Amino acid sequence: MAEFGDFSPNDGAIKELIPKLDYSQPIGDLPLFLAQVTKFQGGDGIAIGTALYHTISDGLASIQFINSWAKLNRGDTLDPNDLPFLDRTVFTAARLPALRRFDHPEFKPPPLILGRTDTREEQKKKTRFALLKLTAEQVEKLKENANIGYYESEERPYSRFEAIGAHIWRCACMARELHKDQPTVARTVVDVRNKVNPPLPKNYFGNALSITITPTCLVQEMISEPVSYGAKRIREAVERVANDEYIRSQIDVIARGEYRAGTIFVGSPNMALISWMGMAIYEADFGWGKPDYFGPGAVSPFDIGMMGPTPHGDGSMLIFMHFQIEQMDKFINLFWDTQ
Repeated sequence: MAEFGDFSPNDGAIKELIPKLDYSQPIGDLPLFLAQVTKFQGGDGIAIGTALYHTISDGLASIQFINSWAKLNRGDTLDPNDLPFLDRTVFTAARLPALRRFDHPEFKPPPLILGRTDTREEQKKKTRFALLKLTAEQVEKLKENANIGYYESEERPYSRFEAIGAHIWRCACMARELHKDQPTVARTVVDVRNKVNPPLPKNYFGNALSITITPTCLVQEMISEPVSYGAKRIREAVERVANDEYIRSQIDVIARGEYRAGTIFVGSPNMALISWMGMAIYEADFGWGKPDYFGPGAVSPFDIGMMGPTPHGDGSMLIFMHFQIEQMDKFINLFWDTQ
């Protein structure tokens, strides 16, 4: 197992642990889900690699499915809530008529690098992966920094996601060395199971995510203002999709064919941020014990910071960072030096 190191997707060896797909087949013949079990020599452990067609489920539903599968494998009985709720119409059915009721900036192209007319140059640049480990004390320190003199209009202090996400976004702005007047946004997704009316069942199996985007900021603002500036913008993005009417309007826009997933590039000068903090990613005990590691099997083609817990359950966190190769070292130095 030592040959796989920290299971970084930068290393081609990790591909041996992930199911392979033959994309030359007709798309209708491709499986929706694949799993591969690998036993390491010498009894060092077992790896379970999965490949999932993301259209059928989001991360939360996928983890719930894997945890239920693990529960059955170790001989336990599934509870009613462990069974997937498969009726998509409770969430995805568009209203008649399907109408755009809001401006929906999240469906518009984000800012381009000043002087450019498209993202082709940025899409050519290679990215690499880095695993950044934050202790519980470092997590609390980042939260404290974000909440120093936080905006009085806020009803509650900034969360771990808002604080760490703002720190990642700010460090990205510094590492890229863009013009001070360069516009930038951060893009994320929000689990809306409890935000629609009526709420979705906890075991809803599908994509119950809403895309959202921060207000446009300038690089100079992100760098010169305290980290609470970025945290506030991330909160504004999350709160935009906190009501049923806005979410239903998003569904209507998609139903009208005005937006297709995967058509918007979210690389430099912008940032994608994802939270895995509410997902039970270390509960998949197949009878061999709970996992010691959970992470991506491939490098994202654009800059994205994914935040998740460690298996220790002590408040420490892992940042699964994907960033342009030429800027990654500077980003890492800034990530640690500017906390």
